[in-house]
Amino acid sequence: MTHSMTGFARVEEEFSWGRLSCEIRSVNHRYLEPSIRMPDSLRVAEGSFREQLKKSLSRGKVEVSFFLKQENNDSAQINPEALNGLVQLLSAVSAKVPNPAPVNPLEALRWPGVLQANELDADTLVAAANTMLQKTLTDLQKSRAREGEGLAQHIQDRLSAISQHVATLRSELPALTAAQQDKLSQKIEALQVDVDQDRLAQELVIIAQKSDVAEELDRLDTHIVETQRALKQTGPIGRRLDFLMQEFNREANTLSSKAIASGVTQIAVELKVLVEQMREQVQNIE
Repeated sequence: MTHSMTGFARVEEEFSWGRLSCEIRSVNHRYLEPSIRMPDSLRVAEGSFREQLKKSLSRGKVEVSFFLKQENNDSAQINPEALNGLVQLLSAVSAKVPNPAPVNPLEALRWPGVLQANELDADTLVAAANTMLQKTLTDLQKSRAREGEGLAQHIQDRLSAISQHVATLRSELPALTAAQQDKLSQKIEALQVDVDQDRLAQELVIIAQKSDVAEELDRLDTHIVETQRALKQTGPIGRRLDFLMQEFNREANTLSSKAIASGVTQIAVELKVLVEQMREQVQNIE
């Protein structure tokens, strides 16, 4: 199945200790270029995350983001040492200031270090993040597969058009070659000069050989079959398709250089347009 390198996926889950979400964006790139943004509490698992990405993806610029919102309401605790230190400071201030205003307990809780949240167990968080990353990668692959189907259909449509042009040119080529030879013979007759018929026959054969594009048409048919076969393969096919696009373009250029009539030139131009349209889409295929 053809996979695009462009995709997006997001997974979010609620836990007893808070909310964790994972978001992955990917675009086309020559190689696999991952970047991961995460809270410091997950930094220990970065190597594991990168290994998962390498196993699931082969190409693309991939941005992974983890977002953690820890619930502190049930896990918040008072730090006795910080609170005692605050009380001592307040006592010192009260001794210096006559008739001090009473301290609001809620204001005391806002003092840095007085209210603490229990630290989330690192193993629990990493395990949840690993599972979530795998789910997000699965969704990303589905997204890339859906877009890949569209890219494959686009290429198939262009391959069909190329096949039709090749068939048309193959059927018209004998008539075009004969017309070119007749045109040359008529020009010679118009000059009203004696011509060595053997030499003329040799020149006509040389012209026919130079304008013969049967080999190029055969190679175009071969490239069409090979591209269709590649689109049905599993695994990364982008680089192979890119090579085939270069070969398509090479044959189209050769057809243009051997053109013996405006019709051949027009078909060669149409082939170049179709190949370029395919090449643009191939750049997005993994």
